[in-house]
Amino acid sequence: MLLPCLACDATFRPDEYFSACSDYDRALDLVSWTCPRCGNRDDLRVLPGELGFGYPSGGRFDVHDRVRVPELRRRRGDMRLDITLDRSIWHVPTRRPACSAGRPPAAPARRT
Repeated sequence: MLLPCLACDATFRPDEYFSACSDYDRALDLVSWTCPRCGNRDDLRVLPGELGFGYPSGGRFDVHDRVRVPELRRRRGDMRLDITLDRSIWHVPTRRPACSAGRPPAAPARRT
């Protein structure tokens, strides 16, 4: 299974793709992802069996493009989003609130 960057059409194995997720916005239920090849930043929603790409709009996230990813699962926690595919799990930390300015950014997703 290869997952795409919609900006440059590069494709990545799941470990490289989900390891490039930097943070999870629990309020909008979206993950920030940066393409390892072109550096484009995308917001996406991890849904059961698919990735939804779109844009925040009016306090919500509108999905415009979908990529099917069979067996993709998600689990929301208070401080992270767990993404599961096959036997691998990636933990995407929750975005820090704006009041945490001056602190270092959240670490990228890690695999367990």
